[in-house]
Amino acid sequence: MRFSRLALPAAAILLASCGDDADLPPLVGNASPNNERAEALFSEAQNAEGAGKRDKAIKLYDTLGDEMPLAKRAPEARFRQGELLEQAGEIPKAFDAYQELISRYNNSNLYEKALNRQASMAQSAADGQVKTSFLGLKASISNERITGMLEKVRDNAPRSPQASKAQFTIGELWESQGNSSGSGKAIAAYRELVIEYPDSKEAPEGQFRIGKILLEEARRGNQDQANIDRSREAFQDYLRLYPGHSKNGEARQLMANLGGEDIQRSFNVAEFYERKGETASARFYYEEVVRKSKSGELHDKAKARLAALGGN
Repeated sequence: MRFSRLALPAAAILLASCGDDADLPPLVGNASPNNERAEALFSEAQNAEGAGKRDKAIKLYDTLGDEMPLAKRAPEARFRQGELLEQAGEIPKAFDAYQELISRYNNSNLYEKALNRQASMAQSAADGQVKTSFLGLKASISNERITGMLEKVRDNAPRSPQASKAQFTIGELWESQGNSSGSGKAIAAYRELVIEYPDSKEAPEGQFRIGKILLEEARRGNQDQANIDRSREAFQDYLRLYPGHSKNGEARQLMANLGGEDIQRSFNVAEFYERKGETASARFYYEEVVRKSKSGELHDKAKARLAALGGN
């Protein structure tokens, strides 16, 4: 979508410096509805569609929306532009066309439909289900771009169920990346979900996943030993905030296992320092294993290593 840069009065120039073009009133040269010209363009675009000339129709709808934003046909042109771009597999461009309608025409009877199309596309993109209309191949859309789409869905209707769902999907998207970078972004997204939408149906699952991701990070070998403690705290918050949720039992079981995870972690750290020849640090962590475990295989191994290192 383009915005012509005609000569502007000083006030309009000041406005133009303050935000995106979509947030501004129509430019002076485009202030007239010009419905007759818009009807002609709309009819030409429909004829192009009928003749199978989709790209031409898209350009004509875009021209109508850009040059005659006050025309009665403008919202419909933007919506149809979005639909045709969807059919062409141009998902980000289709999303942006719908955003033009949402930003400018909140009284249009197509407003709600545009919101729903955006939500559907963003969710499908995140689910990995976006395909081109003719080759059957997945569209190449980055996680960053999909996150931006989901954020728009959330912010366009912040009090709707779509908002919390979009925020939850941002967390899922980054969680599926399967590495520490993605995990950090997923945790941040789930935390925002719980803070901003604590009563949503997605919030309990989001809080549970914070604890589980932190636990997985600890198991993955992340050197931040505080992950186990953070995981325990996240599960405790989950059980406190959402008693009776479907994963309460799993959370309690994971918490019960955290003690063993912590002991194993201490033993691994002790072995690490022993291999480096840092015996004082190795003794410290072996002693921690003995103190925390009371009995068992790791308890016995730690006592044996302390004896070998000259510990008590």
